Amino acid sequence: MGADTVRAALTSDMRHRLAAVVELAPDLIAAEPPAAYGREALADTDILITGWGCPRLDASALDQAPRLRAVVHAAGSVKHLLSPEVWERGIVVSSAADANAGPVADFTCAAIAFAAKQALPTAARYAMGWPTVAEREGADGRTVGIIGASRIGRRVIARLAAHGAGYRILLADPYVSVAEAQELGAELVPVDALCRHSSIVSIHAPELPETRHLLNAERLALLPDGGTVINTARGSLVDTQALTHECATGRLAAYLDVTDPEPLPAEHPLLSLRNVLVTPHIAGAQGSEVSRLGAYAVAEVERLVRGLPLLGEVTAADLARSA
Repeated sequence: MGADTVRAALTSDMRHRLAAVVELAPDLIAAEPPAAYGREALADTDILITGWGCPRLDASALDQAPRLRAVVHAAGSVKHLLSPEVWERGIVVSSAADANAGPVADFTCAAIAFAAKQALPTAARYAMGWPTVAEREGADGRTVGIIGASRIGRRVIARLAAHGAGYRILLADPYVSVAEAQELGAELVPVDALCRHSSIVSIHAPELPETRHLLNAERLALLPDGGTVINTARGSLVDTQALTHECATGRLAAYLDVTDPEPLPAEHPLLSLRNVLVTPHIAGAQGSEVSRLGAYAVAEVERLVRGLPLLGEVTAADLARSA
């Protein structure tokens, strides 16, 4: 992983925990590609801890680590990091995506609370006068549409269902049954119906060919006037041009932690619209939160050494439905 990630994720406490169960290489390897020492150390490596900045582990990289038996990723998605050869060689994979999901769910629920109170449009009108009691928006009774019962989507549903605001929660996910949706605290509906009936739509689906522009111009047009789109998943799930048009007219608002392209060009209209908040992919673990990812990865190494099942194991089959 990158040197900055090493410092943030693998604190001295985490390294002491690792040293108690495995033999650590004398120096952490953070270079890309590995220097001569790194290549020598990889040849004797059984467990590799990866993170942001790690080069892709393809066949040529794996050939440098013939003893490798596990890759423990101190971050979220492994989709673009690992090649199929990893699983073909019988290497076990774990990801700290569960640890990363908490901050994203927190961020999303905060955005939903802001959206329910129409914070951005109200702030834009602030200079025109203090809103009356009748003009103020509240969260009670709002219908929130969740697209994707992912690990983050499920956390968001659980937090909204437990919230005193009395949200009505709709869910669209082709892999979830009506009964399972009810157990989560949501009502299962098709995507079009979700868009038509939700004043707030939050996206938590994976980036796949079939999910590209899942929220296209037609579906965005289904959202009621004054609706809000929240995207903390992947930028490609929303048609950026169509969303820009809807927000520029003032009909919709948006909270976007991811965009397509990413980053947006400096002159892009979404960056200057007052009913849109664009943040630079910060919903996941940031700053001191990154240590959560390291702690999760270290705990997985401890479980691996003790012969226990990995909590964050990722199989090759999982990639087809993962972010």
